[in-house]
Amino acid sequence: MLIILAFIILFHLASAILLFVATIHNAWWVAASPTSHEVIYADLWYSCNSTCYPVVNSHSTEVYLQAVQAAIILATILCCVSFFVFMLQLFSIKQGERFIFTAIIQLLASLCVMTSASIYTAQHENFHAASLKSGSYGSSYIVAWVSFPMTLISGLMYLVLRKRK
Repeated sequence: MLIILAFIILFHLASAILLFVATIHNAWWVAASPTSHEVIYADLWYSCNSTCYPVVNSHSTEVYLQAVQAAIILATILCCVSFFVFMLQLFSIKQGERFIFTAIIQLLASLCVMTSASIYTAQHENFHAASLKSGSYGSSYIVAWVSFPMTLISGLMYLVLRKRK
């Protein structure tokens, strides 16, 4: 039982770390600058090469980027909250009960990650300057998509898991 508990905790922490990396690292979009042949990394807030500048359309009437920003941050917060709720429930619920509240929070985090990555996939042309449109998805985007099934599986594990002795 202790091995299963350790696996569940490590799996949850791994998904939380992936969410932090996807949120913080500046590689959702990677493009080569047409003028200086430098690689430009763009995240949800800034585009960076040697210096960083805000994403061009971040304050426009298009709310897609703001929805992506809000959803990925909410997913990260919900994943952390569900871990603390799991720790509290681990010591407070009776034997045989399920970790339903933890599962709901983790499944909401999974939904937020999926929403964020899906919106970015559908609307990424609207987020960047014309010079960056010829780029490709970066590592943070891929990490966000990898964290989606991890948070989903983690939430489903909490849904099935019962507290034992």
